[in-house]
Amino acid sequence: MRSITRRLIGVVMVVCACSGGVTAAALADNYVALGDSYSSGTGTRDYSLNSGCQRGPFAYPALIKADRPNTTLTFVACSGAKTTDVLANQVQSLSTSTNIVTITIGGNDAGFSNVITQCALPLVSCNSNITTAQNYINNTLPAQLDSVYTQIHTRAPSATVVVLGYPRLFMGVDCNAGTFFSTDEMTKLNQTADMLKNVTAARAAAHGFTFKDAIPSFTGHAVCSSTEWLNGLSNPVSDSYHPNRTGHKSGYEPLVRSVIG
Repeated sequence: MRSITRRLIGVVMVVCACSGGVTAAALADNYVALGDSYSSGTGTRDYSLNSGCQRGPFAYPALIKADRPNTTLTFVACSGAKTTDVLANQVQSLSTSTNIVTITIGGNDAGFSNVITQCALPLVSCNSNITTAQNYINNTLPAQLDSVYTQIHTRAPSATVVVLGYPRLFMGVDCNAGTFFSTDEMTKLNQTADMLKNVTAARAAAHGFTFKDAIPSFTGHAVCSSTEWLNGLSNPVSDSYHPNRTGHKSGYEPLVRSVIG
């Protein structure tokens, strides 16, 4: 009986050890963070990971990595990136072992930052700039997103891909000295964000990716709200109209975590 008992104990220990190994392996993720300034962390004011790309430790990819110690993060999102930059400089970080991918992209292609700059000027109408951006989003951007998403799927066919949208920037009030947004301009800029969301969501779905809309998360936290998750006019100017640290921690990180756990 003692011999049988010892053998049973040995079997149980082996099974437990193997199970523990499987659990540890299951928790080990290979995460690649692609995209533009909304993923790199522009606006969080710490770019110690890569100053040229304004990539920092308070951006949502770095926050997710910090909360998941078994996760390997390849963080290549870069401020100013367009779809062409993702194709030329970022998708090469993907591989068949990549099992998590996040991305924000499309705003720079549509020239959204330039439109905001034009709208902020005094005594200048930016309606034509907004119209140009909207036409671009509806007519040209879909094919560019398709090119990026095709490369992601080809290079990381087994990955869970989370495509993140952009928030609406305004809540109807311009409280920043030095900017001159009219109510009508702010409304149209928010409508442009909605168009960008709709186009991005449709193309992401066509490729089998998960789209997460940032607009609901940031509602009540726009520029000039009492609890801003988005910077208004800032110094340096490049930080303007980007999520701050709270925007990444309370806005973007939960959207990703709702998908990957």
